[in-house]
Amino acid sequence: MKTTSLRLLIASVIALAGICAGLGAGAASAQTGVPLGGGSGLIVNGETLCTLTAIGTDNRGDLVGFTSAHCGGPGAVVASEAAPNAGVVGEMVAGNDILDYAVIKFDPAKVTPVNEVNGFRIDGLGPDPAFGEVACKLGRSTGYSCGVTWGPGQEPGTILNQVCGGPGDSGGPVTVNNQLVGMLHGAFSEDLPTCVVKFIPLHTPAVTMSINTQLADITAKGRPGSGFVPVGAR
Repeated sequence: MKTTSLRLLIASVIALAGICAGLGAGAASAQTGVPLGGGSGLIVNGETLCTLTAIGTDNRGDLVGFTSAHCGGPGAVVASEAAPNAGVVGEMVAGNDILDYAVIKFDPAKVTPVNEVNGFRIDGLGPDPAFGEVACKLGRSTGYSCGVTWGPGQEPGTILNQVCGGPGDSGGPVTVNNQLVGMLHGAFSEDLPTCVVKFIPLHTPAVTMSINTQLADITAKGRPGSGFVPVGAR
């Protein structure tokens, strides 16, 4: 009886070790992808620096994200600025120059989607902000900043926010209460600096493209990105 019990114990330990090893391998493989989320720096076609607006899934079940169309168009390849050695992790598959969005289809085997980058979190999609609401942004060049919303811009689908931006911030997520409301498009004017926030925001307002206007255009045209749900949406 003692010998049999010992053999059963040894067999159980070996089996348990195999299960744990398998779980460990699975956990390790799940962490091998490059972490990307709203605010991550992107390298487009090996040279252009821009910022990822957000990442999530569309109604086709694909892993997709967005940035500005002036960063590149369909067929442009995308790499992570933080992990350039990982190579190409996605490709732009659709865009609209007027609404300035580009849809990126990511390789799920190479990318781990996250909803928080450097403390900047995206919990879902929000409505276009109203006058007076405080919006915040994260760009790969100028980092984090917040400012009041002034209202709609002159061009369709645009919003003016007193957030700041600079070259490379294009596509950067703009949020209100951690809800994605848009992406950085550019500066409203060149009459003032684009990013002076040490004491008070004495910079020109930024032009934000409404994410709701962009997603409506994507859905109306049946493009990749239709039915977009940000990772970690609540």
